[in-house]
Amino acid sequence: MPDIRHTLVAAIFICLIPTSTMAANAAAAFSQGSTHMMLVGGSGYAFNNSYFVIGVGASYYVMDGLSLGLSAESWRGGDPGINKLTPSIEYVFQLPRMLPYVGAYYRRTYVDNLPDLDSVAGRAGVYIAGGNNVYIGVGGVYESYLDCNETVFVNCTDTYPEFSIAVAF
Repeated sequence: MPDIRHTLVAAIFICLIPTSTMAANAAAAFSQGSTHMMLVGGSGYAFNNSYFVIGVGASYYVMDGLSLGLSAESWRGGDPGINKLTPSIEYVFQLPRMLPYVGAYYRRTYVDNLPDLDSVAGRAGVYIAGGNNVYIGVGGVYESYLDCNETVFVNCTDTYPEFSIAVAF
């Protein structure tokens, strides 16, 4: 996994490159009526197992900067199997040189042979233009599991980095 410090330094550097084209494209990409598709890929660790994580998602901008979304993830390669369904809300600030975001979500986690888990989270970060209508998101998440049983789970809260790729159309 890449070092988060190097990723954040690269993200900040890219955000400081002034381009009026990027600002104009960003305004359109995060405006009312825009749709974003997301792909999720990476690794996760739970139940003393490493997992390969894949997922998809979509969001729709109900007004400039404000989106409602839905995503799904599947954690495979470990036992038990894990699947997650996440409705979310996000606001993207349309600044001239960077696109910071804040958001929140509710997540339902389905764990094979264990009770389902509900969680809520807050997230924040920055989007970086990666090409024609492609944006790379780098940020962090604080997630709290509701009705968490600490005799089954080691922690009932989690803080982790997030990386995303969004395609706007």
